[in-house]
Amino acid sequence: MIRKLIDLIAGNAVPAIFILISAFAIPLSGFSASYLIQELLTRIGRNSFLILSLLIPIMAGMGLNFGMVLGAMAGQIGLLFIYDWGVVGIPGMVLACLIGTPIAIVLGVFCGAVLNRAKGREMVTSYILGFFINGVYQLVVLYLMGWIIPITNPTLLLSRGYGVRNAVSLSGIRGVLDNLIPTVISGPAQTSQFLSINGSGAFMILQIPFFDGAVRIPLATLLVIALFCIFIVWFRKTKLGQDMRAIGQSQSVSDSAGIAVNRTRIIAIVISTVLACYGQIIYLQNMGTLNTYNSHDQAGMFSIAALLIGGASVSRASIANVFVGVILFHLMFIVAPMAGKNLIGEAQIGEYFRVFVSYGIIAIALVLHAWKRNREREASRRSLRGGNKGGNA
Repeated sequence: MIRKLIDLIAGNAVPAIFILISAFAIPLSGFSASYLIQELLTRIGRNSFLILSLLIPIMAGMGLNFGMVLGAMAGQIGLLFIYDWGVVGIPGMVLACLIGTPIAIVLGVFCGAVLNRAKGREMVTSYILGFFINGVYQLVVLYLMGWIIPITNPTLLLSRGYGVRNAVSLSGIRGVLDNLIPTVISGPAQTSQFLSINGSGAFMILQIPFFDGAVRIPLATLLVIALFCIFIVWFRKTKLGQDMRAIGQSQSVSDSAGIAVNRTRIIAIVISTVLACYGQIIYLQNMGTLNTYNSHDQAGMFSIAALLIGGASVSRASIANVFVGVILFHLMFIVAPMAGKNLIGEAQIGEYFRVFVSYGIIAIALVLHAWKRNREREASRRSLRGGNKGGNA
């Protein structure tokens, strides 16, 4: 009984801590309910696709895929090309995905092949691999674009004539998916006021009694995310999905059962990398600006931190963990600066807290994972010793 209680506390310690932090910080921040709902809906649409791309490698027993930044870089290459060619709107987003897909596949195959040679150390290997591919990416965008790779739009290039500028405006695709089906949640008293500010007839209004505010919903983005969730549920039931789950349980048993372990693991990483490519494009169309050399840096770190805060572990993660994590993690992001300012007069403390939490939560998750594995091994040894004694008797 005590052991089960310890396991329950260890498994839900991180979400519980963040719920307590949020319960303390929300009143201190002074933000209204409608503002918090608006920010959370925006961040759920912005970040969920990226976080969902982590689930398949976990299912295959490969842990947290820090190499998802490879897919993020592929998506950014696609966005740079559509900016250069002047393709805007939904066609621009689709074209960026089409350009990024083969790049992400190649990077995913390379990453999977490397991870197959580092079994048991996939997370640290994928983390370092992200630094290596980042160097290649920097070489491409800083030197090859405009010099060897043709770039016709001079506003994209540095003044020297080659190399991409640090900040690239994505005004041509900014919010195109978020606003594809313009929808607003509004209280009856706020509906007319909202329409007078934003124009009439352009929004689908969902009225909620007693709701004090008006909140825009990125409905099309949320529908895409919902379809992705349905795909993950379906994928788990397929032959390939079952093979990945079997490999996640035991590679040796899966190999004995005739499953191509190495090939299946590569496929898991390729799928994750391609999905991360699409997720980064969705993320950046919401932001509206591409930081050429840094936008991908924290994609993996923040996505993994959010997933862990949702109650996931290195070896187990679900769709529910994704949404609980993105709500708790980004709720802290929203309220921490203002809570810090109101509490001690310094908003920067909230920014420091974000970085501390992002890295600290990953460290805690890895420590808990190692602790749990050691307990399981010790329990297995005890059961074997008990079995031997019974057999000798």
